Amino acid sequence: MNNRFLTHFLAFALACFAVLFGLRAGFGRVVVNPLAPAILGVLLGLTLLAYWFTAWYTRRSPDNFLAAYFGGVGVRLLVGIGMVLFYFFRSGLTGNHDLLTFLGAFFLAYFLCAGFEIWAIFSNLRPFSDKPLSESE
Repeated sequence: MNNRFLTHFLAFALACFAVLFGLRAGFGRVVVNPLAPAILGVLLGLTLLAYWFTAWYTRRSPDNFLAAYFGGVGVRLLVGIGMVLFYFFRSGLTGNHDLLTFLGAFFLAYFLCAGFEIWAIFSNLRPFSDKPLSESE
């Protein structure tokens, strides 16, 4: 794996958990769902797994980067939908405050992880843009 990516990922994960636990210490259950650390941990793990899968698949066949990337995104989406459905069926779709804090924590963590993954991809495109195109391309 790329050490630069892992360093940035670790810093991102630590910052996310620090903000999460700071909000939990300051506001408690009013703002932060008790399952928020688990949600964030699962989505961060899926982001790391998707990166590893994309890197592995791209090493095998560099032309299939998009298939590998969207495969990782699809897996994260399916696992996310599964997490939300599991919570809905376990808690019973009642209109309580815990449901709203769960959904808020889930979508915030999901979009933070997706944004980090997009940032990681865009930050690695610069070496490829420096290559001159040949006349046949």
